[in-house]
Amino acid sequence: MIQDLTAKTDGLEKKIQADGEDDSSLVDIRLQLEELSHQSLNTALAFRPRLAEINARIQQLGPVPAAGQPAEPDIVAAERQALTSEKAEINAVIAAAQTLSIRISGLIDKIGNMRSALFRNLLTKRYVLTDALSPQVFSDANDEFSSFYKAVSSWLTFAFKFKFQAVLAATFVALGLALVLLVGGRRLFGRVFEPDPTVEDPSYLSRLSVAFWSTLLPTLAVSAFLVSTIFFFNYYNVLRGDIGIFLNALAVVIAVVFCVNRLANAALSPRLPNWRLIPVETGPARWLVRLSTAMAVVISVNTFLSVINDKMGSPLSLTIARSFGATIIVGVILILMALLRPFKAADGSWRPWPAWLRYLSLALGLFTVVAALLGYIGLALFVSLQVVVTGTVLVTAYIGFLSARAIGEEGAFADTSVGRWLSANSSYEDTALDQLGLVVSVAINLMIVLVFLPLILLMWGFQPGDIQAWGYKLATGISIGSVTISVTGILSGIVVFIIGYFLTRWFQGWLDGSVMARGKVDTGVRNSIRLAVGYAGVALAGLVGVSAAGIDLSSLALVAGALSLGIGFGLQNVVSNFVSGLILLAERPFKVGDWIVAGDVSGTVKKISVRATEIETFQRQSVILPNSNLINNAVGNWTHRNKLGRVEVKVGVAYGSDVKRVHAILLEIARGHPLVLKNPEPFVLFSNFGAAALEFEIRVFLADIMNGSSVQNDIRFAVLDAFDNEHIEIPSTPRAVVEVKKHAAWPIDDDKIEVDFAEQQLAKAEADAEKRRLAKSRRKKPDPS
Repeated sequence: MIQDLTAKTDGLEKKIQADGEDDSSLVDIRLQLEELSHQSLNTALAFRPRLAEINARIQQLGPVPAAGQPAEPDIVAAERQALTSEKAEINAVIAAAQTLSIRISGLIDKIGNMRSALFRNLLTKRYVLTDALSPQVFSDANDEFSSFYKAVSSWLTFAFKFKFQAVLAATFVALGLALVLLVGGRRLFGRVFEPDPTVEDPSYLSRLSVAFWSTLLPTLAVSAFLVSTIFFFNYYNVLRGDIGIFLNALAVVIAVVFCVNRLANAALSPRLPNWRLIPVETGPARWLVRLSTAMAVVISVNTFLSVINDKMGSPLSLTIARSFGATIIVGVILILMALLRPFKAADGSWRPWPAWLRYLSLALGLFTVVAALLGYIGLALFVSLQVVVTGTVLVTAYIGFLSARAIGEEGAFADTSVGRWLSANSSYEDTALDQLGLVVSVAINLMIVLVFLPLILLMWGFQPGDIQAWGYKLATGISIGSVTISVTGILSGIVVFIIGYFLTRWFQGWLDGSVMARGKVDTGVRNSIRLAVGYAGVALAGLVGVSAAGIDLSSLALVAGALSLGIGFGLQNVVSNFVSGLILLAERPFKVGDWIVAGDVSGTVKKISVRATEIETFQRQSVILPNSNLINNAVGNWTHRNKLGRVEVKVGVAYGSDVKRVHAILLEIARGHPLVLKNPEPFVLFSNFGAAALEFEIRVFLADIMNGSSVQNDIRFAVLDAFDNEHIEIPSTPRAVVEVKKHAAWPIDDDKIEVDFAEQQLAKAEADAEKRRLAKSRRKKPDPS
């Protein structure tokens, strides 16, 4: 096994030297080397269990007898020798595997350095433009076009003559897949797919959604059509080698041009100004769409021609001339975009772009033109390609992020067409729709990252093999110290838990609604069984999900042991309530719907969970009682076994009344109520000689104790009517006489009060003035004369 891996590694090392100038070939070699490294490490790991068995067996045999001691039996010596030889061979294999893995790692690093050098050389290499701009270029272009035309025409003749049905079938199947995606997207996203011309003032969220989805979905549909067409052409052996390469390049050209055009029309909306994301005028919007599309066409056609040049073995001068012309055109288009005045001021004058955007576009355009004129064709072409393709990807992704953020805002999802449909056709409330909007926002962000990040990496010189290698490492696990994090494992665990959770909820509903409801099982019993099944199902789903995520449950034993002390002290109340909840569900001293009395709380049990029990009082107040209180304290249950119960009504009559007649009247009233049971029959007790009355007590039994208050109410009304007819007095206790303090009467003549008050103030002022005058006269000195 190791010899085969070593031989393959030698062959790949030679291939590195031969294909050192081809970046895609180097990526393929690196992927093969990584696979060989993985196989070598697995080979070494495969011998570890056997090596452990050999070491254990040698330890069981014990040490070799020392000199002078009796020799060990021949069978033991032979076994020891065989084990030692096998151990040496295994160690040699493991060492060879480790050495091979180190060698492969060195080759992978070498490939990385070679690819970096190729990329730097591509951007910094300078070409001589005199040969590229000579008249010979036109002759070379004419010869290459003739060769390309012959190749394509010969293939078309072959395809239509011998593979016409296959071509037709492949095209129609691919078209059907694209239509399914397009029509399905329209039905799924509805109004967010195309702008509605009847809406005069669409919201920002609506404009974002339309711009994003009207770009993404049609582009995906076109891409699906192109990819499936090429796939079925290959499946039916319609394509040959060179035509397959040309068709793949043409598919990329069509997809890029279509995506750029859709994005420009979606963001600028020349026909519907109300749906325009960028507030530019209609005329400049049309020019921006045309210039953007023209730039995409130039770059895409240049890419397609580069594929033809490579396949046809075109002269270098032709390649340089093609790239030079494309970069000059893209640079000029960028300069024209920067010089465009898309805004109109209030006075009717045209205003340019913001300074940063105008100068950035000018700088990119001038840089592309100058780099091309100086001969740095690779650098100019790279910048042009990033401006068109990467710019399109980034703008689409940015619009998508804005759309996701807008959907995630409070109440925004309910205003979308999907949210309105869910609100009209389901039982979702506003809170649930808002939470669903957050989920949709996260899903859109995740989709954008998964779709657009690989596209950006591809545009910046990375190969599909690079992304594949990163995806493989991310899926199989990233090692951080002794911990290995596997994204695939974590996602698998989450998916398994979600599936188990929904299966549990479905089984709960089926068991409660179909099985127990048909069996006329008591409501409280149904609730207890439903809760027990729910807790057991969620716990089982959690365990299976953890196992599916690749987490060793035995490794959690140490954590559980470390937390047990903290749980015992810090969480003892929580654990106590949890265990009490399990006891309540198992023993069922009360159930949902029972009328219980727990201390000062009296009401109906609404819900029993593992931590607390919800009781609704007769004042419609919800009281949450910890389960430990219900286990450790006395609880009265009016409806524990059944709803049969007794209620009492106390009545007092005046001394001197005919007590036997009173007894008969009360008993007749009790027996005459329709809700009072005949067995046990009602009873009237002459209970006491009170201080102010003769006291009686009516005792009746009801089939449903919950009707006790209404029965008592009816009996009291009947007693009042009967005693009034029989002239039987119901005495009342003497009440204290409260003297009411009479306040002074409010004066009738308000004007008189005002006059008296003014006279008092005037008299007071005169008295103060007289006092001041007397004081001054006392301080005056006597006359010396």
